[in-house]
Amino acid sequence: MPAVLDRLRHPAQVVVTGFGSAVLVGTALLALPFATASGESAGWLTALFTATSAVCVTGLTVVDTVSHWSVFGEVVIAVLIQVGGLGIMTLATLFTVLVTGRIGLRARLFAQAETKALNMADVRRVVRDVVLFSLACESLAAIVLTARFATGYGESFGRALYLGIFHAVSAFNNAGFALWPDNLTRFVADPWVCLTIAAAVIVGGLGFPVVFELLRSWRRPDRWSLLTRITLTVTAVLLAAGTVALTATEWSNPATLGPLSGPAKVLAGFFAAVMPRTAGFNSLDIAQMYPSSWLVTDSLMLIGGGSAGTAGGIKVTTFGLLAFVVWAEMRGESRVNIGHRRLPESAQRQAVSLVVLGLCLIAVSTYTLLVLTPHSLDRVLFEVISAFGTAGLSTGITADVTPAGHLLLVLLMFTGRLGPLTLGSALALKERTRRYELPEEQVIVG
Repeated sequence: MPAVLDRLRHPAQVVVTGFGSAVLVGTALLALPFATASGESAGWLTALFTATSAVCVTGLTVVDTVSHWSVFGEVVIAVLIQVGGLGIMTLATLFTVLVTGRIGLRARLFAQAETKALNMADVRRVVRDVVLFSLACESLAAIVLTARFATGYGESFGRALYLGIFHAVSAFNNAGFALWPDNLTRFVADPWVCLTIAAAVIVGGLGFPVVFELLRSWRRPDRWSLLTRITLTVTAVLLAAGTVALTATEWSNPATLGPLSGPAKVLAGFFAAVMPRTAGFNSLDIAQMYPSSWLVTDSLMLIGGGSAGTAGGIKVTTFGLLAFVVWAEMRGESRVNIGHRRLPESAQRQAVSLVVLGLCLIAVSTYTLLVLTPHSLDRVLFEVISAFGTAGLSTGITADVTPAGHLLLVLLMFTGRLGPLTLGSALALKERTRRYELPEEQVIVG
């Protein structure tokens, strides 16, 4: 093992290797005969797709979770979700602390790459806080859900507790796996279930650095970092805009919001706006939504949630930074200033690179999937963005995709979870530093 770590000198390479190993282990476990309800092996492709979807906290499925998998299979999925949400390197660092009581420099670098910690000296505390905070949030959500399932739906305490824990883990880690064939559509008008899961999704998707800063100085907004301000502002705007757009669009749709009461429509619209943060739950039938609602959902899934959290997508911080870059360019300013801070050029390049790489990957994947399947462009684009953004929402075509298409979605989920830049740097043999500068020449843009 040390020899392997010596070869993987870049922390991103270890992160990719760790996630890949978790997917392989999950595939092997889910391929076991007793992982399915029928007692027959699910097959390597179904096991691989489900394991990748769980580790990458996506939620896309090719089989019905509750009817296809046994209790053992469901537990494996829940564990893979937890591992993927916290991060392989975060768990590895935690185990190192518990066993040895110390962290070496290399382990700190690996944990920093996964948790996005800004100071290596704080990695041990960050890992501890991430795990404790995650378990606390999941426990709170599990308690509320367990009580609701037991008192409101007649489930036995044991079954209600099992459902509560599974869906709390799935929600906080933005996975979207559910143990009902219709996902959460039966709870569309239940605020206890919908708001609890939505709250877990939002908190898990904000990003741990933002959450920890809010816990430390929630009374002093003037001391919030640029990351926290951008994340909270863009998140609030997207949730509000998404709720209004989806509720207004689907208000009279007889297959979605039409039959519901006014308050239930608003609740369902809000829930539908929260889930594209990469959670994957749905209280409405996505396949019955209008194409205009799919477009809104596409945009929300592409943006995703906060950095260093359990959400996917290009991240709300990336979207916010690009908005400020465009605004500065439109005003003719040579520097990008946000509040009383100047945005480094390196952050601007990273944001542009991430978005361009993501859009290119989505375009190529959409074309490929269109060639491989008979489905329309809007449905295929929805599926591709959902996989890349690790959202887990679907218009119902996931199971109908060809084996080659399933492999493509697996690659998209893996890439979307780790990020194009992380994956690219992990594959690079070494970092290259240019030791000279070339003469500058202006180029016409546009």
